[in-house]
Amino acid sequence: MTLAAATELATATNESLANISNTLIYSAMAVYTLAFFAYITEWLFGSRSKVARTAAALTAKDGAATAQGPAVAVKSAGGTAVLERPKVVVRSAAGARDVPDGPGAHGGDEKGDLYGRIAVSLSVLGFLLALGGVIARAASVQRAPWGNMYEFNITFSTVAVGVYLLLLALKKNVRWLGLFLTTTVLLDLGLAVTVLYTASDQLVPALHSYWLYIHVSTAIFCGAVFYVGAVGTLLYLFKDSYENKLASGGKPGRFATSVLERLPASASLDKFSYRINAAVFPLWTFTIIAGAIWAESAWGRYWGWDPKETWSFITWVAYACYLHARSTAGWKGRKAAYIALIAFGCWLFNYYGVNIFVSGKHSYSGV
Repeated sequence: MTLAAATELATATNESLANISNTLIYSAMAVYTLAFFAYITEWLFGSRSKVARTAAALTAKDGAATAQGPAVAVKSAGGTAVLERPKVVVRSAAGARDVPDGPGAHGGDEKGDLYGRIAVSLSVLGFLLALGGVIARAASVQRAPWGNMYEFNITFSTVAVGVYLLLLALKKNVRWLGLFLTTTVLLDLGLAVTVLYTASDQLVPALHSYWLYIHVSTAIFCGAVFYVGAVGTLLYLFKDSYENKLASGGKPGRFATSVLERLPASASLDKFSYRINAAVFPLWTFTIIAGAIWAESAWGRYWGWDPKETWSFITWVAYACYLHARSTAGWKGRKAAYIALIAFGCWLFNYYGVNIFVSGKHSYSGV
């Protein structure tokens, strides 16, 4: 076989692998869409469950109910059935409200739970298809599939789903994350395949280093975990406002009551977000250090205040402030949560804003 023929064969093989990658990514999006509707159905069945009806009834009379509200009488088949307020194991921190964790999106409804399990199964299938797409993309370019924003996006969304499934496998009560996760993953993949798509290509010489595998892989993993923590933090703020309204005698709306009563208590959400962010913060520190080592190898200096480097450091400082605030009197709770969301906003800008709108040494990654 001549050199020209071998080159042509290699090119055709790479194009075929790239097409396979695209097909798998689109297939994953289709499966994630089905998972999205399954999660929606789980929430809908949960809203009709006895738990949800009890929660609504507790806030329907006399303005509001306390966290340990009374039983509710419901007419059923000509008689009267008494529904006690759902009692779930409390995991709140010391000194916090004694509020029980909600039962989850299904609200104790069997059909809702079934659709939730179907949604998780579809999430697993979508994850495997997306993972196959990332691997096929890597094979088509014969390198790590993190050379541009398209490749970063499809890998990031895959890792985010992987983190969620890992938490489920570890028996963590996080199925309430499913709907929010699939929604954002679909948006992320939709942006990737429509706006950010870049054909398979080789990297510039500066990126040909084993540090690509170390630095970028840890950055992607940290971003996925930070995302999970940010969702938990945002839901904590909603649940904390809901609990505050109940405690002050207010009357939350029926929709808010039905949804928020099924989530974990605000103290549990706060603890979950803190543990997630605290666990990955050392790895983010390593990511910055690894990037500096790579920069010295590629450009002859460890740190040059390039926009990407600067915002990586700003993100590190923001999360360090959050972790410090969580251990400082007067800053726990909502104030610390706001800092956590600002920190995640810095991470998002570091990726999207810096890559798209700011020029620097990292601009070679393209869009």
